[in-house]
Amino acid sequence: MLIGIVKVDLFAKNKVFMATTNRRRGFSTEKLKRVHRKEILFNTSELEAINHYCKKYRVRNKSKFLREAIISKVLNRFDQDYPRLF
Repeated sequence: MLIGIVKVDLFAKNKVFMATTNRRRGFSTEKLKRVHRKEILFNTSELEAINHYCKKYRVRNKSKFLREAIISKVLNRFDQDYPRLF
C-alpha cells in the first residue's frame, strides 16, 4: 500500500524529482528491482508471430508482455506439479 508521494528538489534547476514513501513493514523495493538479465533468441517466424500479436492486441510494452507470459507458464507448471495426498 503506497501511502504518499513526496516532492524532492535535488539541487536541479526547475526539475522536481518524485520519490515515493512506503510505510509497510518488511516491504522493500530493493527486492523488486530487476537486476538479473536473461537474453532469449527467436527465429524469424517466432518473432513475426510475437510482433503480429503485439500489433493486433496493442501490446505497448513487449518486455512486460514476455516477462508475464514466462512467469505465468512457470507458475502454472508449479501448480500442476504440486504434490497431492490423494
